[in-house]
Amino acid sequence: SFLFLGQYGDYDPNFHEPGFLAHDELLPKRVLRQYQLTAEMWEEKITAWYAEHRGIARDEAEMNYLKIAQDLEMYGVNYFPIAQNKNHTDLLLGVDAKGIHIYSINNRFSPSKSFEWSAIRNISYSEKELTIKPLDKKAEVFKFFSSQLKVNKLILQLCIGNHDLFMRRRKVDSIEIQQMKAQAREEKARKKMENQRLAREKQLREEAERAKEELERRLFQLEDEARQANEALLRSQEAAELLAEKAQIAEEEAKLLAQNAAEAEQERQRLEITALKTKEEKRLMEQKMREAELIAVKLVKESDRRAKEAEHLKQDLHEAREAERKAKQKLVDITRLNYPHMIKYPQYSPTDTRDANFDKGSMKLDLKDIDLKRLSFEIERERLDYLEKSRKFEDRLNELKSEIHALKLEEKQSGLYS
Repeated sequence: SFLFLGQYGDYDPNFHEPGFLAHDELLPKRVLRQYQLTAEMWEEKITAWYAEHRGIARDEAEMNYLKIAQDLEMYGVNYFPIAQNKNHTDLLLGVDAKGIHIYSINNRFSPSKSFEWSAIRNISYSEKELTIKPLDKKAEVFKFFSSQLKVNKLILQLCIGNHDLFMRRRKVDSIEIQQMKAQAREEKARKKMENQRLAREKQLREEAERAKEELERRLFQLEDEARQANEALLRSQEAAELLAEKAQIAEEEAKLLAQNAAEAEQERQRLEITALKTKEEKRLMEQKMREAELIAVKLVKESDRRAKEAEHLKQDLHEAREAERKAKQKLVDITRLNYPHMIKYPQYSPTDTRDANFDKGSMKLDLKDIDLKRLSFEIERERLDYLEKSRKFEDRLNELKSEIHALKLEEKQSGLYS
């Protein structure tokens, strides 16, 4: 984030939009392989760290970046391939501000051997051979070979420059340099104060802008709320008018329903009275029907009894006529046997006892014949009366059936209406 502050300045969300770091090499490939994160995720994280350090000056940001970078193992180290003999190259020579370091080919972090500047007495080269002589004369002299003569010269110049810087940092500064450093510190403090003032002014300006934006947003919100409240008021007024109309309609419907309820109650009472009347009429009709059925049963029984009596009377009449016929035949036979001359010459003598008895028998027969005729006439008359009564009874029974059927239809209709 300090590197981006020195390169791009303060973070501005309006300018530093997503994708502004797409063309920069953000991290080494080794770091990208170590963490399973995409380029967009790294950009998001770096942008968040970049935004956290707003307000820092460019030189201060660069100095903070260097302070962080100098703690890394490979900071300021220049690597050169070397070999301990002339046959193969299997080592790396590293030169930095602290001294000379020997690394293996596969490990550039931890040196296998180091020579600090304070412990080196002399560095020399002869063609492709370089020699490092330590201050301790008992220590082993380190010799190595490089592939090219130009590389040896470059290594020697780099060693001389770093050694001079190392020795210069440990010397006491002159008065001019001390004054220059004091002026630099004062200038740095002044710049820091100026930067703080500018940062404070910038912060106040940003706060004022945010407050202004907040007030504008609040004003827009209040205007929107007022507009919505006005619309809600209009809707509530319309709803109140609509509710008043609905209340009036409901009141009229209530009155109509009350009127309908009263009419329905009257109709119910009328139907109850009608039902009671219908039940009473039905009861009376059922009673009449039962009476008619009893009368019909009685008439049937009476008809059967009269029919049996008529049958007996007919049988008696037949027997009487048969007896009369036999008596007449017997009388004729007797008369033929006893008085054959009377048959040829019928003469009637009032003094003759036989003739008187005969006349009495004839009168008895005539009387019996008369009684039989009268009995037959009475039977015929009773049969005609019975037929007339049966016809009238059937007519009355049919009338009762039609009345009962009409009452049943009326009762069914009244039940459906209820």
